[in-house]
Amino acid sequence: MALSPQQRATLYRTIWRWHFYAGLFVIPFVLLLAATGAAYLFKPQVERWEERAYRTPVVERVVLPSAQVAAALAAFPGARFTSYRLPERPGDAAMVHIAMADGQAMRDVFVSPAGTVMGSLDPETRIMETLKTIHGQLLLGKRGSWLVELAASWAMVLTLSGLYLWWPRDRRLAGVLWPRLRAGKRLFWRDLHAVTGFWIAGLVLVLLVTGLPWAGLWGSAFKAARTELGWVKGPQDWTIGGEAPGGGDDLHAGHDHQVMLRHGTYHPAAAAPAGLDGIVLKAQAEALAFPVVVTPPGAPGRFGRPGAAVWTVRSDAQNRPLRTTISFDPATRRETGRETFADGHVVDRIVGYGVAWHEGQLFGWVNQLIGVLTALGLMLMAASGFILWRRRKPADALGAPPPAPVPARMGGAVAILLILAALLPLLAISLIALWLFERLVLPHLPGLARWLGVPAHAPT
Repeated sequence: MALSPQQRATLYRTIWRWHFYAGLFVIPFVLLLAATGAAYLFKPQVERWEERAYRTPVVERVVLPSAQVAAALAAFPGARFTSYRLPERPGDAAMVHIAMADGQAMRDVFVSPAGTVMGSLDPETRIMETLKTIHGQLLLGKRGSWLVELAASWAMVLTLSGLYLWWPRDRRLAGVLWPRLRAGKRLFWRDLHAVTGFWIAGLVLVLLVTGLPWAGLWGSAFKAARTELGWVKGPQDWTIGGEAPGGGDDLHAGHDHQVMLRHGTYHPAAAAPAGLDGIVLKAQAEALAFPVVVTPPGAPGRFGRPGAAVWTVRSDAQNRPLRTTISFDPATRRETGRETFADGHVVDRIVGYGVAWHEGQLFGWVNQLIGVLTALGLMLMAASGFILWRRRKPADALGAPPPAPVPARMGGAVAILLILAALLPLLAISLIALWLFERLVLPHLPGLARWLGVPAHAPT
């Protein structure tokens, strides 16, 4: 049954209030996550810049990989070898990943083709690793991951409610598809906010959905559901809440070096294991997508069982569909197994495409450009929304839109909200908490209720 004009106005005002409260909570997270996410899109370029000093313009001689490993270990007495990353281009240093003698830290050691140690980096403090930690955990660990997930859940409510508020109710295109630049400041900021939101809403929803498998609570529930339904084929290739899936005991995903140091499940070699040179030759012949990492028998990796007695050559390309992992027998150096992206379960492949899109690596610079424009649009919306709020905010109140004089008929809106709550556990928990706060706490704090613009309820 169609709503009357008065009912539509009441519904509009109610959804506007939801949009307002959600926006005030989400804006700080949007600004931070959009900025860090936009920067992370350029991880390959930033890491190439970060490693700029570890290149030689002229290659006069080339030593074997085992000699490069020996040089790295000699530069850090007591350190042990864990993996070898092939150079991306001729003249680039190889990266030897080592466990430090104290057993508490790792190092990425860069060794020139001639066998000279050119420098080292702490993998935990590299630029992109720091950005990733801020983006996923706000530098707060698991609690930060929950906050990011909560903000993402409310960002979906914000986006959908914004689309409803924007939805054109007449045939005018100005203020709908483009902003009215000469209609005064109030309409300019309103149009800038609404029109930008329309153009990027779809991209924002895709970003939010593709980020959910990484989220702490949602990702754990998703993993449990996949396991229960039999949608698992091989180890999971993405982290959950910044940790390896399985509460940090899964050695296949995330920061393998953190897991091995924590649990002591892998004992790195004090020297380059026999056979490294031959395996590196085989890895070079495969022409896999960079970065290509060679790990010795017993080392943990993203695929295969922990401690498997095989050499592993894997591509860790951010564009997940390009990833391949090959196993070699340590005695004969014959290939014993090969896993490609296409070999994974269909659910893993869907998530893999989403992760590659989210990180801006699915189809090169175009994906990065779309990601940057989406991030800039999000920051523009956050800034314009804040300005709109400050321009209308009274001195003695939060400035929430006034409540409707009569309750709105919220059938469809409530149904959408309930579906979202069923799919987003932190959204459901926060809705229950807000309802309890409004019913049990605010009646005893009438001053706070007036400031928030929430209708007062009699104390229960």
